[in-house]
Amino acid sequence: MTTPSSDGKVGFLPLVTVVDFHHHRGPEVERWFGAAEGQDPAVDWDWSLLPFMALSDGAHASTEDFSYFTLLRPGTDGSPPTSLFGISCTRQMDASQLLVRPADVTRSTVQKAVVVIADSPQFFGMLRERLSVVTSAWFAQREFGDTEILRRFQESLAEEKERGQLNEEVDRDQYLGMSLRELVREFRWQTLVLLKCCLLQPKMLFFGSRCERLCMMQFSLISLIPGLLRNLQDCAGPDLNSYAETLTRPTSLKTSDRNSLLAYMGLPLQIFGKGSLFGPYTPLQQLDILADFGTKSYVVGSTNSLLLQQRDRYSDILINLDEVTVNITSSSLRTALVLSHADRRWIDFITQEVNDTWDETNPGRPKTMGYRGSEEFIRLQFEEYILSLISSVKYRNFLAQNAHNPKAHLPYIDGDPSLDFGNDWVEYWMKTENYRIWNSNTDSHLFDIVEPKHPCAGGLTVDDVQRRIQQQVQDLHLDERFAVGKEVLGRNLAAGRDKASTMFNKLYVDMETLREAQRKRAEETRTAPNTPTRNGSAGSGADSGKAGQTATTVGQRASSYIGSWTSWADQKRRSGWGRGGGGGGGGGSASPSSSSTGATTTTTGGGGGGWGFGRKLRNTDSASGEKNGAGATPLSSPALSSPGFGGFGFGGNEKIQLGNVPHRASSEGNGNGNGNGGNGGGHAKSLSQESFGQSVLDAAGVSESGSDTTSNPASPQRYQQLRKKSTASNVSSGGGGGIRMVEDDEDDADAGGGGGGGIQMIDEVLDTPAVEGKKETVVEKEGDKEEATEKTGEGEDSAETNAKANTQEKEPPAAAKDAEAAV
Repeated sequence: MTTPSSDGKVGFLPLVTVVDFHHHRGPEVERWFGAAEGQDPAVDWDWSLLPFMALSDGAHASTEDFSYFTLLRPGTDGSPPTSLFGISCTRQMDASQLLVRPADVTRSTVQKAVVVIADSPQFFGMLRERLSVVTSAWFAQREFGDTEILRRFQESLAEEKERGQLNEEVDRDQYLGMSLRELVREFRWQTLVLLKCCLLQPKMLFFGSRCERLCMMQFSLISLIPGLLRNLQDCAGPDLNSYAETLTRPTSLKTSDRNSLLAYMGLPLQIFGKGSLFGPYTPLQQLDILADFGTKSYVVGSTNSLLLQQRDRYSDILINLDEVTVNITSSSLRTALVLSHADRRWIDFITQEVNDTWDETNPGRPKTMGYRGSEEFIRLQFEEYILSLISSVKYRNFLAQNAHNPKAHLPYIDGDPSLDFGNDWVEYWMKTENYRIWNSNTDSHLFDIVEPKHPCAGGLTVDDVQRRIQQQVQDLHLDERFAVGKEVLGRNLAAGRDKASTMFNKLYVDMETLREAQRKRAEETRTAPNTPTRNGSAGSGADSGKAGQTATTVGQRASSYIGSWTSWADQKRRSGWGRGGGGGGGGGSASPSSSSTGATTTTTGGGGGGWGFGRKLRNTDSASGEKNGAGATPLSSPALSSPGFGGFGFGGNEKIQLGNVPHRASSEGNGNGNGNGGNGGGHAKSLSQESFGQSVLDAAGVSESGSDTTSNPASPQRYQQLRKKSTASNVSSGGGGGIRMVEDDEDDADAGGGGGGGIQMIDEVLDTPAVEGKKETVVEKEGDKEEATEKTGEGEDSAETNAKANTQEKEPPAAAKDAEAAV
């Protein structure tokens, strides 16, 4: 390979300098190592921007940062102008930690950069590690006046240069620290777009917040062009063109020598020549060079976001490393950079290899520790691509020159192979400066050395479509976007599933508990013994059997009627309660006793009976005191649609006082009492609206218990009803111990209870022809203060009467005597 003279490179010794950030004057060069005594290279070679390149924007945000930049060394009598390359390591420390604090240090932080300037970036990977160690050791001294370590570091670099270790041309380049794997993994198929964009020589602007990563990405990209890192002598300024001026066409080829092959093929493709510029880190003070008329193309990087606001002015393509995006502002460039099917197939293959061997702990090396997917693998793949590209373009030119000579065509090549690289791109590239230099210094039959064919030539296949769809799905990052949503959804589903399971389990347990309770209640009802009445009458025994059946029916229907009672009670509450009814039973008797102030009735031996509730129709005349309630209309109650509730009556010697019963007016009423025989000794409950449902349930409880109501009365309760209006009452005896209570508004003649031994209470407001001379009746059952005694045989019963009058007048003794005589 023919290269320009390297005299300038050999004669330049590396320099070391210290750049300090002064709190008043800003960045400035502090001292030099390796320069002649009394000389300042920054002044001699007009490096006024060196302090700003060494201390990058945002370097204060990190403990350690690196910056890469280019410097133009003007020509001298013994050497032409050339490019130099600088690398700086920036660190900072707390000013309070300094052993000797200078007077000009007025802030709490001291920031300095150690810079190495060399003539080639080829060994920057190795140099970066050494510079980091030296800078860290110098800061650890906490005394910046002691620079012995920096002086010795510069001397070691100069000795290596003199021995030729830093300028010898080896068979392969040194790419330490420039990770192609990271470049391919981050940009995937756009990596090929960036490489082809470099060959078109547009204005490329890289942006990133981290200076070192920004610079290394640019070095990695241009290192994909074989041999370019060793030939960057013209990249520091748009006026340099020494490479093209000294380049000659090679005349020999040694196929076993890689460098000889690359030189014969015209590599490297020099993209930094006349009118071009390369600045890995470019400060804002250098923007005037970018906007200069003589600057046609460049590859520069910046950490200042102000350039993003003026990207249309300073770039044709913007690569944002923070967002990993490529924005092409030039429409013609965008059209040329569209990848062909063969290009996309080729770059997808490399991307897949990198992804399959990716190791998070060591990104620069495949996890398989093999060749596929390694740095060398990627570099050789791009080298093969470029060789095939330039060979196909040479064959394209050959076809154009021999269009009318079919014999000149290669028989194993079908058509124009350069079309697989993109016809728009090839036409665009043929207009660039680097194409002109390459085409004029290479043989026209390069396709005889390298086959003019795309590495992945061919049309679109099913595998290409599948690979492209898979890649597009990966580009959406669905897993990352829905990771949080999937976690929250899964957590909510699990919580909902637990709640639903708990609810159904609880419902099942409740249903089983209810079912078990119903089963036990049914068993208790079936096994409850039928206890005969103590009065020995046949009628009472028959009524007891009926009461047991009724109790069983009530127990089975109780759960079904609970809801019906609520609506029924609400309806009756609005219309008012009616009372009426009759009962049946046997073995009872009733005898009235009257006086001028009230009436007292004593009942004995009442058998089982039934409760009936209703309201008699107005103006019902009856001369007889005994009725069975057959002409009454039943209440529309779900519980009373069946035969009445039996097992309730008054037995033994119970003293009942009638009087002062509250009156309830109503315009309509009906009643029906149908009592089934039961044991005597039942209890009475208040006939208020609130207690009616409770009375029915209590009735069911008494019947189900199977106890003898005659000998053991169930919870006797006391009834006392007061009334201020005059009333008349007629109590007649009936059979079966039934109890009937009727309330009339007007002109009620009388009422009677069906069956023997019943108690009938008639409440009338106005004209009562059946009973005369009695103005008010008090009915009172005193369960706690009076004891009822029973006598069997001939029905001899004795009762002790102690009536209490609730009116203002006292009951005369004659009334009590009359009651006893009636018994």
